[in-house]
Amino acid sequence: MLKEFDFEDIYIRHGLDENPEPTNHPMHIHSRCEIFFFISGNVDYLVEGSRYPLLPASVMIMRPSEAHTARILNNKKYERFAINFPTSFLSQIDSQNHLMKPFLERELGKDNFYSEMELDMQLVKKIFTSMIEAKSDEERRFTIHTQLGMLLYMIYEAFLRRKNQVIENQPLFSQKVIRYINEHLFEEITVTSLAEHFNLSASQFTRNFNKDVGSSPWEYILRKRLTTARELLKKGLTTQQACYDSGFTDYSSFYRSYVKYFKESPGESRRKVP
Repeated sequence: MLKEFDFEDIYIRHGLDENPEPTNHPMHIHSRCEIFFFISGNVDYLVEGSRYPLLPASVMIMRPSEAHTARILNNKKYERFAINFPTSFLSQIDSQNHLMKPFLERELGKDNFYSEMELDMQLVKKIFTSMIEAKSDEERRFTIHTQLGMLLYMIYEAFLRRKNQVIENQPLFSQKVIRYINEHLFEEITVTSLAEHFNLSASQFTRNFNKDVGSSPWEYILRKRLTTARELLKKGLTTQQACYDSGFTDYSSFYRSYVKYFKESPGESRRKVP
C-alpha cells in the first residue's frame, strides 16, 4: 500500500503491488460503498459471481454487502485507487439519494463496471490523486467532500445513460445460486443442501462457486451474515439479537467468527454506536 487514510467513516487508499500475490486479495465485503479505479495489472474482478476483466483506466463500483475480490492472473504490477464511504455521504444535499442509484438500484453483481467510453478517466484519476495527495486532514476533508461529490455525479450520469441497456455478466449457474443464497441467507442452509437444490455433488457445487465468486460457498455465507450482524449492532440491537437475526444459531461460533473477521468483539462494535 502506498498511501491510505481512514477518517470520518471514509477510507481512501492508493495501492501498488510490484509482484502481486493472489492470496493477498481474498473475497471481502464492506458495510460502505466503494469506488475502485484500476490503473494497471492483469486482473479479473469478481463481484457476486460476475466476472469483469479489468482494463487500464476503468472503474468498479460496489454497494454495501456486495461480495467482491480481485483475481490476480499474473505477477504484472498491480496499481489501483479505491475509496469507501457510507450511503449517507451526501444526504444533506441529496436527500432523495439520487447519486446512490448506481449503487443501490441494480441487482447484486450487475452493472459494476464503467469503461473509458462512459467516464472521463483522466478526470477520475485527477480526482483520486487530489484526494490522496492532500497535505493535511483539513485539506483532505475539503477535497474529499468536493471531489467525491463530483465523481459520484459523473457515475450517476453514466448510469442514467446506460439505464435501458441490458448487460449480462453472470454465468447462469452463479446468477441463480447468488440469488437463491441471498433470498435464504438467514435460514438454515448448508453447502450440502445448496448442492442438492442445484442437482450437483457438494464438490462440484463448491468448485463451480469458487470459480465464479472467488471464495467457498460457506465463506461467502459467513461473511454476508457477519456484515449483516455488524449493521444490526450499529442500529442498537443487542449482541444476541444481532447473532440470531443474521442467521447464526450458536452464539459462541458467531462470536469467534466475528472477532476473527472484524478484529473486535460484537460488544465492542455495539459500544461504538453514537
